[in-house]
Amino acid sequence: MHQIHKSHLQKTFQHLIEGVPNQGDARLIHEIYTELYITEGGRGEVNDEHEVRQIERASWREAAQDRPIKCSDIFKPLFQRHKPIRVLTKGVAGIGKTVSVQKFILDWAEGNANQDVHFIFPLLFRELNLMREKKLNLVDLIQHFYPGMDSTVFSSSQNRVMFILDGLDECRYPLDFRSNRRCCDVTEPASVDVLLTNLIKGNLLPSALLWITTRPAAANQIPPECVDQVSEIKGFNDPQKEEYFRKRISDENLANKTITHMKSSRSLYIMCHIPVFCWISATVVERTSDESEKVQMPRTLTQMYTHFLIIQTSTKKEKYTERKETDEEMIFKLGKLAFQQLENGNLIFYEEDLRECGIDITEASVYSGVCTQIFREEAGLYQGKVFSFVHLSIQEFLAALHVFLCFSNRERNMPDQQQTSQLSGLFRAATLHDLHKTAVDLALRSENGHLDLFLRFLLGLSLESNQNLLRHLLPQTRSQSQSSEQTVQYVKQKIIDQKTSDRRINLFYCLNELNHHAVVENIDRSSGALSVEMLLPGKWKTTRFRFEISEEQLDEFDLQKYIKTPEEDHTELLRPDDVLQRLVPVVTSAL
Repeated sequence: MHQIHKSHLQKTFQHLIEGVPNQGDARLIHEIYTELYITEGGRGEVNDEHEVRQIERASWREAAQDRPIKCSDIFKPLFQRHKPIRVLTKGVAGIGKTVSVQKFILDWAEGNANQDVHFIFPLLFRELNLMREKKLNLVDLIQHFYPGMDSTVFSSSQNRVMFILDGLDECRYPLDFRSNRRCCDVTEPASVDVLLTNLIKGNLLPSALLWITTRPAAANQIPPECVDQVSEIKGFNDPQKEEYFRKRISDENLANKTITHMKSSRSLYIMCHIPVFCWISATVVERTSDESEKVQMPRTLTQMYTHFLIIQTSTKKEKYTERKETDEEMIFKLGKLAFQQLENGNLIFYEEDLRECGIDITEASVYSGVCTQIFREEAGLYQGKVFSFVHLSIQEFLAALHVFLCFSNRERNMPDQQQTSQLSGLFRAATLHDLHKTAVDLALRSENGHLDLFLRFLLGLSLESNQNLLRHLLPQTRSQSQSSEQTVQYVKQKIIDQKTSDRRINLFYCLNELNHHAVVENIDRSSGALSVEMLLPGKWKTTRFRFEISEEQLDEFDLQKYIKTPEEDHTELLRPDDVLQRLVPVVTSAL
């Protein structure tokens, strides 16, 4: 039974599917898997900041603060304990949580790691959600997913069992740890909610190992006393980014060209921390290189996602040649869905949401095929369908595209003017500059940066070069050639006004999407000295960002220029050692 179970898991997890299950390309995981940067330690606190902002902040943090750990070793520091071992692993969307679980299981099933564990039972929350109305015991639950599994697996003290609960953020159960009744017998029937809380608390199978994965915003669903170790998947570090592209792109010259290109754009290179974004980029690079050597590789996020939309739409044409719906109609409906769900803060949505946007439920699989990797559908609660975009950034791009299309073709596409939501002001803009000002102000009022990426995309779509890319998909869209200089000046002023580095940095990226870099040149060529005040906590990061996005190399760095004497400035003084310490991340990132 032990070997049969291992063989079953090996067959199930040996392939890695990038994109949407049953539609993406399946490859052996050993051919493409790239080790992720995982750190040990920390707490299971909630973090509801925009996940791209979390990624960007992590890219500035000193690596010395982290304790890296290999995926296969995630339990090793705790193996000698004689009490429940429960590990909580956090990571933003698309960062590789599920793939890490897959690789961990495959290594065990093939006999390469963690052989002191006798049985591993992976359980996905999205599948557990389907059993909401059922009442069964823990043995029945396991046998439901792994038929033929003998109950002696749990009764023998010789067997070391591990449960992997993947995707806590998708859990539809209340997980009421305080009020749920206690359950200690694996043969005692209970609701799935009760079984889960008792398994996590250690009442059921107290000797079992437990691994829970989740997005940061859902981490606090598990009480701190139920977690023995917290780890975080931070995606790819810089060497791992290169390794991924070399494995993913078979043409060595093209892989080298891709790596060099991604490094040349700070905004793209930071996003490459996210494996899903690396996959999107590799998809775009391979296709654009096939089409023509004259096609320029994307230098901004807007260009990258525009190319990706074009590729996926052409995939839809190849698969569904008899579709009567035009590309413009399909994109507008998907954009409307993306915008409405972004406005409501939803990453997962249901059949009624699709109907409201004019999407025929009976043809939803075609939309999911679209956009082969843009839009996906899965079995959901009560055996219904649950829908989502493959990644939040794709939803944000389509939402920004929807707003831009509404503005460009307002006679045909303007939504109900009676809208009173926070974002409804976008549809009342009279000029393109008014639209941009409204979007900038809304993004700055969003405390946790939830409109940051949406804003970057919306500004980027105002460039004529990006509109030209979309023209063969959206032929009826009017060109918006109005100069972006007013918007550039508005964003520059907002950079000066902001008190936090996160706000300023996103605005710098907005200028990058507008293909405007003069602000960096002006700053670098101004007085030649930074005041001590700019090096104080919360402000020096912006200085560091300016160093990183500048392509100009400094032959000499004069520390004295960064220190003012009491006669020169009455702001808080820092010792030279303190200033140097704060500049260490700047220097190391530039090497």
